[in-house]
Amino acid sequence: MHVLRVNVREQQAQREPVPVSWQHLGGRGLIARVLVDEVPGECHPLGPRNKLIFAPGLLVGHRLSSCDRISIGGKSPLTGGVKESNAGGRTGYHLASLGIKALILEDRPTQEGWWVLHVGPDGVRFDPGDDLAGLGVYAVAPALLERYGDQVAIALIGPGGEMGLASAGIQNIDKDRTPSRISARGGLGAVMGSKGIKAIVIEEGQQPPIARPEAWKAARKAYHRSLLAHPQTKIYADFGTAAMTNMCNSFGGLPTRNFSRGQFEQAERISGEAMRELILARDGEGETTHACMAGCSIRCSNVFPDATGKAVVSPVEYETIGLMGSNLEIDSLDTIARMNWEVNDLGLDTIEVGAALGVAAEAGVMAFGDGERALDLLREIREGTPLGRVLGQGAAVTGRVLGVERVPAVKGQAISAYDPRAIKGTGVTYATSPQGADHTAGLTIRAPIDHLDPAGQVEVSRKAQISMAGYDTLGACIFAGFGFAAAPETIRDLLNARYGWEVGPDILAQLGRETLRLEREFNRRAGFTPADDRLPEWMTRTPLPPHDTVFDVSPVEMDHIFDEL
Repeated sequence: MHVLRVNVREQQAQREPVPVSWQHLGGRGLIARVLVDEVPGECHPLGPRNKLIFAPGLLVGHRLSSCDRISIGGKSPLTGGVKESNAGGRTGYHLASLGIKALILEDRPTQEGWWVLHVGPDGVRFDPGDDLAGLGVYAVAPALLERYGDQVAIALIGPGGEMGLASAGIQNIDKDRTPSRISARGGLGAVMGSKGIKAIVIEEGQQPPIARPEAWKAARKAYHRSLLAHPQTKIYADFGTAAMTNMCNSFGGLPTRNFSRGQFEQAERISGEAMRELILARDGEGETTHACMAGCSIRCSNVFPDATGKAVVSPVEYETIGLMGSNLEIDSLDTIARMNWEVNDLGLDTIEVGAALGVAAEAGVMAFGDGERALDLLREIREGTPLGRVLGQGAAVTGRVLGVERVPAVKGQAISAYDPRAIKGTGVTYATSPQGADHTAGLTIRAPIDHLDPAGQVEVSRKAQISMAGYDTLGACIFAGFGFAAAPETIRDLLNARYGWEVGPDILAQLGRETLRLEREFNRRAGFTPADDRLPEWMTRTPLPPHDTVFDVSPVEMDHIFDEL
């Protein structure tokens, strides 16, 4: 494998051998390594010294169920620190098939204009992309597939990334060629926009070699057997991530009315169960279970149809339901799906934009429950009005501009759909993760602990964060963890078979710890201190109904969460 460096100012690319210190890393861990090695902590996220890194995980490239994800990273315009955001789709698989360990976009253009970066077995070229400027991802992806053929992978930005909005992500087409898999969090779409790249088109190469084929087959079989046997696999196949709606509501942790309550009276109407019934009743192009990556056994995605059965958007995820549904007191799946499409087409993060709209509703810019007004505000983002640009910069900026204290954000990034006053271990993750408030950095809702009791939450969060950093380095979906947790030896066996290594059974934790050490080092260089590892102050003194709890985990204990990394 090799590193592919692309200088966007000179429009030159070069292939390099993988440095020794990078060879055992992939995905999130490799992004952290590159940032520490090559990116100044004090650099401007949209300036020429920041780099945009595409890194397939260590297990990517073999159609291993739920393990072909792409990690994209750089210094975040939203948090000012380290950022990795991963997604399914084709991008990771295609890069691995070309032998690319990391694709690194460097520098910044000095001339205006937009480009399509074409990556193939024969090298890299810059194709003009000005005709795509201003278009949403749902118009751009088909145009690129028509131009380059339908077997390519595509990573692209929408108008939000072009405008440099800090809520902008990078969309990746899925196995059905729909640009629905977004590396959403942290503003990486704005970084790609700063590089003058509207889209990256990636040809498919050859499956990477396996050092020990028979051992690989045995480990793969054991992992798949474990994954399919896990009861959560069927639950997520039937209901997708939206299965969390009723569960989180029962815990009193479903964000409601800009995180002022933990239960939503109409939660059942926007639950995974209700969505499944609606999709089945409407039939047509709707799908209750859908794979975002070829070969995935879990198939936790969905395709949501309108009343006529025509597809509206794929997928409607729990995080979108929580931030654009209950958080705004919107109880219509149809309205949520329409909002989801608009935000996707803009290339933005539904979590960040939903949180910003909640803050705007708190300020009286819209009424809670008014879905049509919410859609109007999304159109303002598309039009680039002053209010639209404020909302597109995320919840923290929206709160500062509108004078709202109740802003659900950590390190400048919006909290996802688990209120930390009711699920306190996840609150510790929000506060202490180098990534900012992100449930995928260490969700604790399934941990066997009293989620309302502050005791033990730091330890639960630490374990979850180490594991998730490891999985992100492998390129594994969070739900692949169901199979790996039941058969942990398969991680060791797969890596040893794939690379000819001799790693031990604790390799997941080793990768996770190293990744977190590197991320924390980059944030230290960027100016972060323990004072940044805190939830918003109002969450420590404003009780959350129905349990009337505050976030009361000891700050001193949180300050020592990573002492033993």
